[in-house]
Amino acid sequence: MTCNTKRTTRPRHRAIRAAVALAAAIAILPAARGADARASDAAQALVARIDAIIGQPRFDHAAWGIEVVSLDSGRQLYAHRAHRLLQPASTAKLFTAALVLDTLGADDRIPTRLLGSGPLRHGRLDGPLILYGMGDPTLGAADATPDWAERLATQLVAHGVRRVHGDLVADDSYFAGPSIGAGWEAGDLQAWYAAPASALSVDENTVTLTVSPGARAGLPARLAFEPADATPPLVDTLDTGAPHSHADINLWRAPGGDTLYAFGSMPSGQPPRHYRLAVTEPARLAGERLRRALAAHGVRVDGSVRTLHWPQRDAALLAQAQPLGEVLSPPLGEILARGLKRSQNLYLQNLLQVAGVRAQADAVAAGEPQAGFTSSADWALRALRQRLQRIGIAPGTVLLQEGSGLSRQDLATPATLVRLLQYLAAQPYAAQLRDALPVAGVDGTLQWRLRDTPAAGNVHAKTGSMTYVDCLAGYVTTAAGEHLAFAIMLNDYHRPDDAPRASADLDAIVELLAGFRG
Repeated sequence: MTCNTKRTTRPRHRAIRAAVALAAAIAILPAARGADARASDAAQALVARIDAIIGQPRFDHAAWGIEVVSLDSGRQLYAHRAHRLLQPASTAKLFTAALVLDTLGADDRIPTRLLGSGPLRHGRLDGPLILYGMGDPTLGAADATPDWAERLATQLVAHGVRRVHGDLVADDSYFAGPSIGAGWEAGDLQAWYAAPASALSVDENTVTLTVSPGARAGLPARLAFEPADATPPLVDTLDTGAPHSHADINLWRAPGGDTLYAFGSMPSGQPPRHYRLAVTEPARLAGERLRRALAAHGVRVDGSVRTLHWPQRDAALLAQAQPLGEVLSPPLGEILARGLKRSQNLYLQNLLQVAGVRAQADAVAAGEPQAGFTSSADWALRALRQRLQRIGIAPGTVLLQEGSGLSRQDLATPATLVRLLQYLAAQPYAAQLRDALPVAGVDGTLQWRLRDTPAAGNVHAKTGSMTYVDCLAGYVTTAAGEHLAFAIMLNDYHRPDDAPRASADLDAIVELLAGFRG
């Protein structure tokens, strides 16, 4: 009887539980509908506010491209011509960073080697001493290897070398191809941000020029270069003008030339002005610096300092060489972080070519046929295109000619940048890359932007700016805790005199994303 009772009451209990659950669900429905409506209203408000920013009349002749996607759900929060090809400027560095991290790794280091080509007898090297660069862009930098020449000299002495009966060869032929990126403009080549990308770089291939007025009007102005050994051939007619006169300081170097021309006038009584200029022969500068370090350590070099540049290469010389010293770069992850934080073009262009040399070696090892000459940069871009296709990025949506974003020939779509950011966020090195990006209001090229906003300390993003171009691409966490990837690209914009900087408009959009509560 008891058993029968239990069997008959179970369906009744199930029915009661179902009724309770249904009643609860019915009670929840209005609240759920309300939450959905609020979320929808917030999303629509976000779209409307971004539309209002980019729809201002001063942008009538400009080109915007924007995409914002949730890393948590994959949903698209905002898009405006997201598939339009635009100039990415330095946000293109994100592609180079992905290639380097995927193919070389964050822990790899780049050597700079000292090689002896010839027999070593009784402390004398009978043959040339070779300073062989392999692409380290940080050689000589204060936060990397400022004492590199002394270290190599010490290692050479430890091998018993006291005399080099031959030349000191500064060899930067490790990179095959020109030292400037494809599409870099001739007018930029004098500036620090277009320093030549050399396999044997030193001091970031730049020199600082300080211009000061003379003691009184009519006297020559004073020009001082730091470091002094990087002083270029100089034709200087710059003089000192009358107090409060118009400053007319002109610096010009012909593309492909070495001579710097300084002309015009600088008013007396003005404070010094500083200019960072590209060094045209970094390999020679490195060779001369090493020679002085060798002399200080008691090593005599009988010959001269000479350079070996692409397309010259001396395979036989290297084949016979023995290692006599080596200096290693910081880990590639650190170099990337320094390059991304400061938007340092030399670092990314050098790293692109280091990856290209590796890609070519891998192709040769795999037995791939070599059809004619391909530069180190082009080998890297070939490897990048293959990798992007594997992660679902179509070839026509990103067209890069070099690794820094300085080229006007570089093109990418906002959607492609966001897809890349999604891919990077899913990799084992995701946190390292995110930390390597400038942080809003904290460091790098975003140090002075978005302070005292919800984006400060929150947004990690790569900036990109050139004449008529401003871009920003990276990551932000909303006020509701949602993680977003975004790309904001503005091209062909000539700012009116009474308008804020274009970067302020990009920042206004990012601030909306950071404060979004949908």
